[in-house]
Amino acid sequence: MNPIGGYFSLELNEGKELHSQALRLNAGRYALEYILKVRSYRKVFVPYYICESILQPIKRMGVEYEFYHINEQFEPAVELQPQDGEAVLYVNYFGLKNRFASSFCKTYPNTILDQTQAFFSEPGSKNEDNTVRCDTFYSCRKFFGIPDGAYLYIDDKLNEELPYDESFDRMSFLTKRIDRSPQEGYADFHANDKSLSFVGMKRMSKLTEAMMRGIDYSTKANKRIHNFQVLDKALRASNRFKWGIDDGAVPLVYPYYIKNGAKLRQKLIDNQVFCARYWPNVMDWCEKSDWEYELVENLVCLPIDQRYGEEDMNQVLAIISM
Repeated sequence: MNPIGGYFSLELNEGKELHSQALRLNAGRYALEYILKVRSYRKVFVPYYICESILQPIKRMGVEYEFYHINEQFEPAVELQPQDGEAVLYVNYFGLKNRFASSFCKTYPNTILDQTQAFFSEPGSKNEDNTVRCDTFYSCRKFFGIPDGAYLYIDDKLNEELPYDESFDRMSFLTKRIDRSPQEGYADFHANDKSLSFVGMKRMSKLTEAMMRGIDYSTKANKRIHNFQVLDKALRASNRFKWGIDDGAVPLVYPYYIKNGAKLRQKLIDNQVFCARYWPNVMDWCEKSDWEYELVENLVCLPIDQRYGEEDMNQVLAIISM
C-alpha cells in the first residue's frame, strides 16, 4: 500500500495531461532516439536551423544525416527526395507552421515531426481512422516550468521496459528563480540542460508527470495567443515576417525580424527582457551568406508566455521604441 501520513509533498493539482495518449519520455532528444530505434532509419534529412541536441541521438545511433536549408517561409528551400529507409525531420517553427506541417506529413510518409516549439499543436496529420500519419514528439520544458519531459506519438513500441527517470534533483533552477532571481538560476538551468545529454532514454519521471497533470492548458494557451496578438498589432508593419495563427496553433514566441536585430536583442536584455536566441550552433554549420545564419543573428524572439499580460507586452514595446 502507499504510505499514509508523515510530511507533505508538493501540492499539485490533479488534472489531465494535454497529450495523455502519447508515450511519456524524459526529453525530446530521447523521443527522437526512440523513433530511430523503432523505425531503423539509415538516414535522416535535418534542417540547418535546429538545436544541436537533435544530433545527439542521430550520432549515438550511427544514423547518417544530411542538412537541408529552409526559406523565408521556414519551409524546405529545395525539394527533398528521401529514399526507402530514409526520413525527413521537420520542425514546426515557433508553433506557427501547423498547416504546412500537416501537409508536409502527407507529402513525405517518413516524416519525423518535431513539435518541441509547438506543444499545443496536434501530432502530424491524421489518417481516415484518426491515427497519426507521422511520428511526432514534443518537449514539456520549452512551454512550462518543468525540468524535463517529452511526449511521443508513434504507432509501434520498443520491445523493452524503460526505467523511470527522476527529476527531484533538476528543480533548482525553477525554485531558485522564485526565491532569488532568473539570473541566479541561469547557471542551474544550463547545468540541467547539459545533464539531460547523459541520463539516457527513460520514461518521464513521476514528478514531471504529476506537474504536467496540474497545468491549466486552456488558460495558458489563451494568454500566449493574446500576448502574440498585442505584439503583432504593434510590430507587424516593421516585421519582415507576416505571421498568422493557424487553427489550433499556440505560439512559442513572437518572432520579430528586422535589420540589426542583434542590436535590439541586446537592448532588450540590458532592460531585463530575456529573448532566446535560436540557435548559436547554426553559425558553425552554415556560411555567413546563408539564410539560417542571418536568422540566428537578427531574429528577435520576443517572450509572450503565460507569465505575462498586456501590460508586460506594452513594456516590451516601449523598450523597442526607445
